[in-house]
Amino acid sequence: ANLITKDGYCKGIRIAINKKLVTNKEKKCILAEELGHYHKTVGNITDQSKINNRKQEIIARRWGYEKLISIDNLITCYKKGIPNKYEIAEFFDVTEEFLNESLSYYRDKYGAYYRIDKYIISFDPLWIIEKFEDF
Repeated sequence: ANLITKDGYCKGIRIAINKKLVTNKEKKCILAEELGHYHKTVGNITDQSKINNRKQEIIARRWGYEKLISIDNLITCYKKGIPNKYEIAEFFDVTEEFLNESLSYYRDKYGAYYRIDKYIISFDPLWIIEKFEDF
């Protein structure tokens, strides 16, 4: 793969990021995916016409989503009173596109709602509520 058509590339312990990416947010999102390749995928998967290669691409992206925007970190946003997806993306210093893809991943993984501890999270639309115990 060349970086003219791809924004990042991981080979062995080296990761390349396209110099044409403008913002640090874009670079951070690409780096997270490429680190996912480093930690989770094997071999040359640049030929995305092969099903196994596409699966490894998805595995790397999901790794990046979970590292940058974890469920616990979404709850932290709720606790801090961060009100909307734009500000959540700002808080995580990621693109809105990356945030939306992360939320889609969690929706696919957990369903429309996810319960953790005393919280219920909806992924589309995004909202979090805290369950209070009755006295």
